[in-house]
Amino acid sequence: MSDSAVMSPPVAGGRPAGGPRLDHGIHLGGVVAFLAILVAGLGYAVVSLVTDINAVGEAPLAYGAFALLGLALLIALAFEFVNGFHDTANAVATVIYTHSLPPLVAVVWSGFFNFLGVMLSSGAVAYAIVTLLPVELILHVGSGAGYAMIFALLLAAIIWNLGTWAFGLPNSSSHALIGSVLGVGLANQLMSGGDGTAGVDWGQALNVFKALLFSPLCGFVLAAVLLLALKFAVRRKDLYEAPKGEAPPPLWIRSLLILTCTLVSFFHGGNDGQKGMGLIMLILIGAAPTAYALNRTMSDDTTPAFVQTSAAASQVFATRAGGIPEPEAAQARRTVTDALKGKALNQPPVYAALSALATDIAASVKNYGAIRTVPAAQTENLRSDMYLTADAVRLLPNAGADFSEADKATLKSYTGLLNSGTRYIPGWVKVCVALALGLGTMVGWKRIVVTVGERIGKTHLTYAQGASAEIVAAGTIGLAELYGLPVSTTHILSSGVAGTMAANGSGLQMATVRNMALAWVLTLPAAITLAAGLFFLLRHVF
Repeated sequence: MSDSAVMSPPVAGGRPAGGPRLDHGIHLGGVVAFLAILVAGLGYAVVSLVTDINAVGEAPLAYGAFALLGLALLIALAFEFVNGFHDTANAVATVIYTHSLPPLVAVVWSGFFNFLGVMLSSGAVAYAIVTLLPVELILHVGSGAGYAMIFALLLAAIIWNLGTWAFGLPNSSSHALIGSVLGVGLANQLMSGGDGTAGVDWGQALNVFKALLFSPLCGFVLAAVLLLALKFAVRRKDLYEAPKGEAPPPLWIRSLLILTCTLVSFFHGGNDGQKGMGLIMLILIGAAPTAYALNRTMSDDTTPAFVQTSAAASQVFATRAGGIPEPEAAQARRTVTDALKGKALNQPPVYAALSALATDIAASVKNYGAIRTVPAAQTENLRSDMYLTADAVRLLPNAGADFSEADKATLKSYTGLLNSGTRYIPGWVKVCVALALGLGTMVGWKRIVVTVGERIGKTHLTYAQGASAEIVAAGTIGLAELYGLPVSTTHILSSGVAGTMAANGSGLQMATVRNMALAWVLTLPAAITLAAGLFFLLRHVF
């Protein structure tokens, strides 16, 4: 290792020589613009909410219910705000520490592309975490238990995020939120007299755990491999140097680093922003089911296909019911709900109940002409039927059901239509989450930036190291969104930086690596405990 590669001693002000200046003040105009956008976003949310409720003819919410709804939405947006300055600091660390962009320009740039990432997201991740929650809480999210669930899991995630931020530890907001969801599920089951495990969809949780476990390993290994590949393929000495003084890198290197920062910010917004969207939709469905329980923007042209596919799915279920007659709709809902709780789905009575629900769904949509014209009194029951059926079809293979290829195709098509009718994100929700995440990027970013830029490796970050870590992070997060998997930007990028340091022979600051690993290990049990305790307390409050 050359002497020039070693982290330079600090200059006046405590920063290393060659390190960026992070102590610039914020201009008053910037503060005013920030507050103006914040107020405008909140105002837009209130106006859009009232407009949606009025559009379906639902009676205005009582003052207490409206205040509770407003508080729940504020906490959900606060989670995304904290997510912004906690997670996105990783995206800007490389461009700041390579002097590719000034710090304030970097965070504004990153915030803007986080905003775009949320606005252009597919929505596939939005309900991935929601499906971990107990089915009875999802179906009755407007109850006292439902509000206790929402407040507990969001507050627990925020508390843990702020705690790790205070110590400058890169930690995953996704990790914290998933732990909170599991804590609520376990507490709900224990309080209901169960064994403490049936309240959580462990099959779905295992898929999420795999993504969380894979992401840091993927970041470390792939970033290290990419750096070594760059050294073999690109023989440009200046790419592998650390910044000299405060001068920006050559234009082509600077452009590369800005591009990678942009991609990480964009894909972070697309993946992480959706988690808040899914929770906000749960809140809206509970408080104003007539307006939000069904996707009333579905085209009327889908009605014939919806009715036909429902009838075909009903026939698939009926052939496995063993001659058991279809129960009444209310009894069918109870049967499927109980089967989902116990994961005992592959049974004739459950198939008979699913056949009844599919028949009822087809009759409702046909009678009313379209999803958008379903009357207020029938909205909640129809959503319950659609949600229960879609969730049961998703879990049937894990319960031992073996369908023919034709039946699989029918049920896949049916599930897609059911999800289109119940899993959607209104435009104003996207805008508000995008603003919360984007504005959060511009606040409180310094602690995490310093850790990533100075405290992971023993040497100053080189241009190639920064680019390698961010290319891997952007690619991994983008693929995760494509497959609807929640992953951690923090874990991927910070472990990517560590991987490049190891591959470069630069050395790692083991104290920081140890603290990061400890935060990773403790996040799940800490978030589970926090959320379970809060849920227990809030169940008595509500």
